[in-house]
Amino acid sequence: MNKTDRLLAIVLELQGRRVLRAEDLAAQFETSVRTIYRDIQALSEAGVPIIGTPGTGYSLMEGYFLPPIRFTIEEAMTLLIGTDFVEQRFDDAYRDRAIVARKKIEVTLSERVRNETSRIRKSLRLLSPGKPPASSNERENLDKIRRALFNGRKVRFHYSRKFPDSTGNRHSERTVAPYGLVHVEGAWMLVAWCDLRQDIRHFRLSRMTELIELDERFEIPEHFDLKEYTPTDDRHLRVCLRFTPDIADKVKESNYPYVEDMKEHPDGMDVVLRVRQLDELLPWVLGWGAGVIALEPESLRDRIREEAQKMLNHY
Repeated sequence: MNKTDRLLAIVLELQGRRVLRAEDLAAQFETSVRTIYRDIQALSEAGVPIIGTPGTGYSLMEGYFLPPIRFTIEEAMTLLIGTDFVEQRFDDAYRDRAIVARKKIEVTLSERVRNETSRIRKSLRLLSPGKPPASSNERENLDKIRRALFNGRKVRFHYSRKFPDSTGNRHSERTVAPYGLVHVEGAWMLVAWCDLRQDIRHFRLSRMTELIELDERFEIPEHFDLKEYTPTDDRHLRVCLRFTPDIADKVKESNYPYVEDMKEHPDGMDVVLRVRQLDELLPWVLGWGAGVIALEPESLRDRIREEAQKMLNHY
């Protein structure tokens, strides 16, 4: 943190609390007590009415405040929810900045708005889809890729696919030009130009290992816009399932991403899906047990029989 940012942060801290010791400020901003003394002197010379009480600490003269940024309760809630999301789902660097940003927002609020937003936030809970990563691997990769994006450099990593490719291999080494990061269904995805495939590909950060930033630079094509980008739909395999009436509502609530159509009838509900390969659908189908029947293709019915036989053999 540079001196200007630290001076503003000290004023915000004093504005949000009654009294703070130099030692407390030094620990918070990871600097020396002597530096805090100089900062306090600089603020005083700039006209900030800081009161220093020996043995107690520093405080702001009653009635002093920075020119307020006036947020409505709804605006404040929107910003604070945003900082909560960044704190939960981004890497350490952004998480720390989100905490600082939240404090800055809170001290600019009037007492009424601050109390009301605090009350409302206690009644809300931000649940990101999916579970947080079991290890720090995803966040470490997020930090490295974010830096590579900033520096305009390619990255190299080992990648493990969820399902084998046409040759039966799940592992490969990739060199890519990172175009952008997308948070979808609780996981971070990298959209990048892949040198191996000579096309845009998507990579899940949690499946990357040994990720390094290369010296080789790249430029994102002018025609590429991450906000407007739509992946090519390569789900060409049509699947039709029939669910029993007693679980039809649960199927609807599952919001399975590959579902294209649902039709209810007296015998239950028919669901049409499109997938790349049957293996990515099989665990979801098996999870419904006897409540689902695979109507087509026949290859899916065969796979279900095989898995059911394997399960039976275990018992």
